Amino acid sequence: QVQLVESGGGLVQAGGSLRLSCAASGSIFSFVIMGWYRQAPGKQRELVAVLTQSNDGSANYADSVKGRFTISRDNAKNTVYLQMNSLKPEDTAVYYCHAVEMRGTRRVDSWGQGTQVTVSS
Repeated sequence: QVQLVESGGGLVQAGGSLRLSCAASGSIFSFVIMGWYRQAPGKQRELVAVLTQSNDGSANYADSVKGRFTISRDNAKNTVYLQMNSLKPEDTAVYYCHAVEMRGTRRVDSWGQGTQVTVSS
């Protein structure tokens, strides 16, 4: 199973920006889906952004982050990024990287350990 390691979290003031990185231990070319989730204290984990390996590389975002967050991937660096702009206190959460491989007909999910993002008001 591929290991995913997130980095780039930290403390930022409202209105600021952060870029999260998710580095995979192997090639991400085989991942059919890569995305970012987050979990705030006392809340369920929620999808933030997802990028598919379709022909157009389309991305989907949670309504709460549309226009502020951008997900991208660099296959050469085996890394997925989440650029977060105009951060709000409600964006405070642990952010997790997620990837899906299809090995034949078997779906394999991988998760990172998470990185804390704290936005102060």
